[in-house]
Amino acid sequence: MQREDAAQLPQFILQAALDIVQDLAWTTSAMILKTIDKFNDLVVSVYVTDDHILNISKPIHFLHFIIHTRFMLLHDSRSDDGIKSFFQEVHELYIKSLLNPLYLPGSRITSSHFDTKVGALARKYL
Repeated sequence: MQREDAAQLPQFILQAALDIVQDLAWTTSAMILKTIDKFNDLVVSVYVTDDHILNISKPIHFLHFIIHTRFMLLHDSRSDDGIKSFFQEVHELYIKSLLNPLYLPGSRITSSHFDTKVGALARKYL
């Protein structure tokens, strides 16, 4: 495998697992889908949020939008409790980002603070 290909392998593995996630999300009520796919010694786990409508009242406007989010993790970790804690805390950070008055719903989260916190959670739990 060439070096450029190896750098893109994690993205390819996660992209390939998206169809599996889509199918499983409709057939289970579980939020954490453990080991939905494997590649060599790597495992894909997914955290699926509940479909619901989020109403947010802010001083200037009222937001009403549907949230259906999937957090995907490619890992070699064997700690189910660590993976569960990681996903739950990342979900909490995500909700806090959505509630930021400067965040535009549906846009990419570009906060370096968010990235730093997710990295710290990965080091802590994975």
